[in-house]
Amino acid sequence: MSSLTVLAVDNHPQYRQEIAILMDFMELSTTVCDYAGEYVDNIDVILFALHHGDTHWSDELNRLLTHYTQCPVIFLLDNIEQPAPILKKSWQVRILGTLHRPIKQQILSSLLSRVEAFSQKQGSAKKLSKADQSYLETHLIGHSPAMLLVKKLITQVATTQANVLILGESGTGKEVVAQCLHHLSERRSKPYVPINCGAIPAELLESELFGHEKGAFTGALSARQGRFELAKGGTLFLDEIGDMPLPMQVKILRVLQERTFERVGSNKSIKTDVRIIAATHRNLEDEVRKGHFREDLFYRLNVFPIEIPPLKERSEDLPELIAALGKRQEEERDLPVILGEDAILSLMQHNWSGNVRELANLLERLGIMYPEERIGIHDLPERYQYEIKRVEHINSALSEMAVSSVTNRSIPLADHPLEPAQQVATTINTLTCTEDIDHLPGEGLDLREHLNRVESELIKKALNEANGVISHAAKLLKMRRTTLAEKIRKYGLSK
Repeated sequence: MSSLTVLAVDNHPQYRQEIAILMDFMELSTTVCDYAGEYVDNIDVILFALHHGDTHWSDELNRLLTHYTQCPVIFLLDNIEQPAPILKKSWQVRILGTLHRPIKQQILSSLLSRVEAFSQKQGSAKKLSKADQSYLETHLIGHSPAMLLVKKLITQVATTQANVLILGESGTGKEVVAQCLHHLSERRSKPYVPINCGAIPAELLESELFGHEKGAFTGALSARQGRFELAKGGTLFLDEIGDMPLPMQVKILRVLQERTFERVGSNKSIKTDVRIIAATHRNLEDEVRKGHFREDLFYRLNVFPIEIPPLKERSEDLPELIAALGKRQEEERDLPVILGEDAILSLMQHNWSGNVRELANLLERLGIMYPEERIGIHDLPERYQYEIKRVEHINSALSEMAVSSVTNRSIPLADHPLEPAQQVATTINTLTCTEDIDHLPGEGLDLREHLNRVESELIKKALNEANGVISHAAKLLKMRRTTLAEKIRKYGLSK
């Protein structure tokens, strides 16, 4: 039992010390925090405390269960009845039991035994091989908290037979997620067959999905297999399922329920063995309320939803995306694109209504206009030019990578269109530092070390003004709480 790692969440400081003492006595590795506490890695169980009069506990519990997608929960109740059921039914199985104050060690030990059994039941099949992990990292670019969650969800569901519904704006990469799910599944050796339900006329969609017999309609000169037959044993990706006409929704529902279908013009039933992955940019719950989408089909498809964040919500991934897309662009179309730091800073402030697709199109345009040239902020189209200001993650993101062509030639961050003194001053101003640098010292300046020091000092000041409350300090710095927590660990400020 000593190998278990516990995240104890209690919003009352007088009780957190009690939990810490008990867990230490039981030789359990434990992190104790309040509702605004930071995420920590490799948690086996959440001990969630509730007191009479507590508010907002439901929001916090939903946040934790969303982030820790496999982690079980034990309630610790203080003068309160058993809490109301959690909204998502799929989370009910993760509630392993309830403790009451004062905590009895014997009961806690019994509940922790359930945690070990639960973890074993979840199976070690969730772990990816190195090759599969490499595939996932290569195809889904980014390490923002939002993208890490997407990758985690893919890892969890890929090896199951559950239907998956991928949600997200146009251009976010929903089909890439579908391809990753297929590649990581046991069906990877079988076909992956995509079909865009919104791009095919309604009168032809049935034939495309189920096939037809010779003479079934005018122009049917020979029998033809549909996508369900072509995907036999593999994965059928129904893209833009929200655009599917209602009559066809009925037929898809029947296939999902009975696992059989008929070709157009035939009454012979054909068994189907496919895994369904669907995707849409629409809010299907709204479509159900409007009567545009069948409720029963929605619940059949929405077994395991994965929501892809828009690019504007993960701007810290932009440097990595630019590098990956630029490399692919040079390999496939011989159009190298090299962006200066100021151009990347500006792009990180764009709204990206077209998401990753818009970014890829912009890089192709820039590669055509400025082949083998470094592109500065004033070379960007006017709508992408912004006043450079502080952007989250730019220090760490840009210092660990350089946007280069496929030749992998290194581009140092100091290699900037501005003169060295101007470059340092611009970067310092970007981080809202009050320190002015008129000229560089004779021995030079380690830019990365200097920026890290500036960032560390700003974080210290914010934490001091927020009395050590990370969520309040994050608001002062206009960054996500999880981002700030990562930087606090990076600079060792939690000590």
